[in-house]
Amino acid sequence: MSGDSFGKVFILTTFGESHGYGLGGVVQGCPSGIPLSEAFIQKYLDLRRPGKGISSTKRQEKDKVKLLSGVFEGKTTGTAIGFFIANEDMRSRDYSKIKNIYRPGHADFTYDKKYGFRDYRGGGRSSGRETVSRVVGGSIARAFLNTLGIVIQAYTLELGGIRVEKIDLNEIEKNYFFSPDKDVIPKWENRIQEVKSVGDTLGGIVEIRAFNVPAGLGEPVFDKLDARLAYALMGVGAVKGVEIGTGFEVAKKLGSQTNDFLTSNGFMSNNAGGILGGISSGQDIVVRAAVKPIPSLGKVQRTVDTKGREVEIRVGGRHDISAIPRIVPVLEAMVALVLADFILLQRRMGTF
Repeated sequence: MSGDSFGKVFILTTFGESHGYGLGGVVQGCPSGIPLSEAFIQKYLDLRRPGKGISSTKRQEKDKVKLLSGVFEGKTTGTAIGFFIANEDMRSRDYSKIKNIYRPGHADFTYDKKYGFRDYRGGGRSSGRETVSRVVGGSIARAFLNTLGIVIQAYTLELGGIRVEKIDLNEIEKNYFFSPDKDVIPKWENRIQEVKSVGDTLGGIVEIRAFNVPAGLGEPVFDKLDARLAYALMGVGAVKGVEIGTGFEVAKKLGSQTNDFLTSNGFMSNNAGGILGGISSGQDIVVRAAVKPIPSLGKVQRTVDTKGREVEIRVGGRHDISAIPRIVPVLEAMVALVLADFILLQRRMGTF
């Protein structure tokens, strides 16, 4: 198993590196007759595209997707959907001086230990650029979910230790940060400029909600819906923690405070995040991902080279100050892939 595929029925397999010819993949298992076009996918790729905003890398990539198969006359055929995105603005020379040095916080050291050989240009397969293929796969999953009325919405909950004070879903698409609170944006901008000026980076928290998800999705006991969501989100390189519903706060509370009491009109609360016993309850799915700061710093850092000698490094090149906000559509995509897969699994059982 190479780890390049995700899903059991709705399957995304991806390929490509940060500084190679491009990235792409194949989606298998998508039902036929689903409306799909390059333009539909492109609008989500544009949300992830580099080179926008004060926190983003200056690398300019158009990220234009090309559908190679599986779509005819604007609809999926039910066969494998192939796609490709070219790399156009690589500057591999930026990495030539540090090709024999392990960058702190990156996968350089571990890739070398696993494979005995690695692509040092931007991290190769371990680069955050790999996520462009996830957005394409998630967009195809979203096209399928749209036919069922399922809506997925992700937004920045916290950036650089500054948390939103209110959530207005109507504000999210109006700003670059995907913020549900327009009043917090100036604070985030100031924080980014402050950190950028000293050569450092920021992390944050992204919340993802899925609406109109039917009850009954999940495969106990080892393939619960919440377990797969955590697996999917943790598979994104910058994510270091996942919460479902109330998450880690439940450890501080009593059972009477965390149980979602049932009435004849439904649940009175949603501390469980829409999942009970690993199966969707019909409530909104609520999940949060903790995103670490970008490890490529303008500051001098201590590390070792490939010979084990201690050295210092200042990482050059073009990098984001934070994976947020560009990671937001990536996390949306992963949730879409999970839900599409579980719906098709449930259909096989004949109960949905």
